[in-house]
Amino acid sequence: MEMTLRQIEVIRAVMMTGTISGAADMLHVSAPGISRLVKHTEESLGIRLFERKAGLFVPSVEAGRVFDQVREVYKGVENLQHAVGALQKGEDVRLAFASAPSIAQFIAARVLRNVRARYADLFIDLNILKIEETVDYLLLERGEFVIMSSPIQNEAIENEEIAEGRLVVILPEGHRLAAQTRISVRDLADEPLIGVDPADPYGALMARPFAEAGIPLRHSMRGRFAQTVVSLVRHGLGVALIDEFSVAEVYMPGLVRRPLEEDVRVGSYVVRKKGRVLSGFAEWTIQQFRRELGRAIAEGPRLRSAN
Repeated sequence: MEMTLRQIEVIRAVMMTGTISGAADMLHVSAPGISRLVKHTEESLGIRLFERKAGLFVPSVEAGRVFDQVREVYKGVENLQHAVGALQKGEDVRLAFASAPSIAQFIAARVLRNVRARYADLFIDLNILKIEETVDYLLLERGEFVIMSSPIQNEAIENEEIAEGRLVVILPEGHRLAAQTRISVRDLADEPLIGVDPADPYGALMARPFAEAGIPLRHSMRGRFAQTVVSLVRHGLGVALIDEFSVAEVYMPGLVRRPLEEDVRVGSYVVRKKGRVLSGFAEWTIQQFRRELGRAIAEGPRLRSAN
């Protein structure tokens, strides 16, 4: 006969407490049920598990090896429970992913606040990548996914759009155009324009409304990343077009945000290696990106009017 887990649980409880009533209290069941199961187990195995001495149940000498194995089984169960608990909290595990600079500035921090609240001990490795670094990062499996502002064109990579925002105009405080509720690229034609190289996919997106309006694109300054553009505008060095996720913060002193008259959409994408199965931590983090990007879009009009 093979012992069931329930029999092992009952035998251990009697072994630990020394009495039927104590085992019943430990397992929150009736004492007669414990007594019957112990008797049935001994009869089925054909061995005596306990000696009855002075009202106590003492493990018999001949069943010593059985009790040794019961202890090992429960040690394994406790280790399993500890491992599950650690996994639930994120102990001894790692989440590695990357983000484009524009999304990393504010959105990624909000996402990681949510992740940390759910997985208190999860180690998080966040990389900030340029678009040309993304393929190697994913194919070499340095991280599970990347959040980008542009899809990656590679047969081994899959892209999924998770949000769609808009371009906005940013101005230094006190600028003459700040009085307008909406600003067109035509209003910016004679302004010192700060941008990103149009050869870059992100820069090409910023340049598109100028091309569609037939306005020559003349940058007075260029920065490599959205954060740099924001900083240059804040310090009064010019004006810029930028995606709304890069300025999705309530308090941005020195900066004014206004809607762009031309409706230019900017996507946010989850980019991953085809066929790679993501961890539960990664899947949950992507859900949080959807949530926070959606919240930024919903709050956009309020943030722009606040300036």
